[in-house]
Amino acid sequence: MGKQLAISAPSQLDALVKKAQRMGTGDSIRDSIVSDIYKTTHGICREVVQYEDQQKLANSYQLDRIFTSKIWGFPIMLAILGLIFWITIAGANVPSSMLADMFGVIEGYLTAGFLAVNAPDWLHGILVLGLFRGTSWVISVMLPPMAIFFPTFALLENFGYLPRVAFNMDRMFKRAGGHGKQALTMSMGFGCNAAAIISTRIIESPRERMLAILTNNFVPCNGRWPTLILLASLFMVVSSSGGIQTIVTASIVMGMVLIGIITTFTVSWVLSKTALRGVPTHYTLELPPYRRPQIWKTILLSSRDKSWSVLKRAVIVAAPAGVITWILGNIFVGGDSILTHMAAFFEPFGHLIGLDGFIIMAFILGLPANEIVLPILLMGYLSSGAMVELDGLDNVKEIFLQQGWTWLTALNMMLFSLLHYPCGTTLFNIYKETKSKKWTLLSALIPLAIAIAVTFTTAQLARYFGWV
Repeated sequence: MGKQLAISAPSQLDALVKKAQRMGTGDSIRDSIVSDIYKTTHGICREVVQYEDQQKLANSYQLDRIFTSKIWGFPIMLAILGLIFWITIAGANVPSSMLADMFGVIEGYLTAGFLAVNAPDWLHGILVLGLFRGTSWVISVMLPPMAIFFPTFALLENFGYLPRVAFNMDRMFKRAGGHGKQALTMSMGFGCNAAAIISTRIIESPRERMLAILTNNFVPCNGRWPTLILLASLFMVVSSSGGIQTIVTASIVMGMVLIGIITTFTVSWVLSKTALRGVPTHYTLELPPYRRPQIWKTILLSSRDKSWSVLKRAVIVAAPAGVITWILGNIFVGGDSILTHMAAFFEPFGHLIGLDGFIIMAFILGLPANEIVLPILLMGYLSSGAMVELDGLDNVKEIFLQQGWTWLTALNMMLFSLLHYPCGTTLFNIYKETKSKKWTLLSALIPLAIAIAVTFTTAQLARYFGWV
């Protein structure tokens, strides 16, 4: 058998050389050579390697024919992503409400304690209504979705499916001038963009790593899910109810995710042809075998390593933001708070892009953490000096309607939330990874410009055709 192999290998190499001479330049030569080399090595392994579990190997090949199929690969991938969104949305509502109620009870005890010691109102406002309430908002909004989303993704990774996602996306990222591994960093961005920036270290090429860093923000992170889910359920599924409403909400959120993915490919292609020109590098991805995940171990480890670390960073950044928001809402100039003056200043620009001044102000103050955008917005609408609690969806929708909201306002806020600049933690990680003020600034300005352009176009088209 060794003699047979010695004879067949040169003939295979001769065939490769002749094929290379016949073909043009570029990717086709390399892909053909790699394909033929794989066929040759696979044939050798089939003759000389014995597998203990042939059935398991056959099952992996059968699953790969489905999961990496050119016909079924992408529909299955989108269906799995949609299922994860549905599980996250349906499962996070109850624990999030329970956490909010628990923090409300604690806040009541803290307020009673401040009253008992005759603490000044400004101290109670800063520490309880600003610091504690802002921090509790982040925890109650972020923790339940993360506790579902991160373990679910970790289970897919342990099962061996995420490498198949990279395999399916490789060709599309290559056409966009990026790298197939960008699919993995993009998937990480669904949980936390800040963590995804660090995960771009798996991309060896500096140019392609920069592409992944600059475009990672276009997939919604955990901090933006509440805004997307809330507005979709309030304004986009008014004719649905019960379980159907959850499915429709998940479908709308899925549509937003697809917009983000399309934006990722578009921006990657534009940057690869301009500021980050270069030839995409190749990598050979060896798909690991499918394996049964260790469910409880995976859930515990992902909760500890991902959910807790991301939540801790968000709390550290969001706590000072709650204090600043309270101060701005309680300093009055000419009879109105600074928050009101800020909203009035941004009102013309907000109207131009289908939003209003309070929404623009909320996004600016929400730079440290996207989770506090909604409470800041409600605080501004109610002219309150502290972040307010969400007393049910009907109450929140009534507040929005009183401020002149329409379906266009909700849609454009969802689009702006999806596409606008990264949060403060993500920008800090970008600077640490790139060591460049220029690229950090561009990572904020590029998404901001796209968000403004998209919302402006949407608003003008809706008004031109009389849809609002």
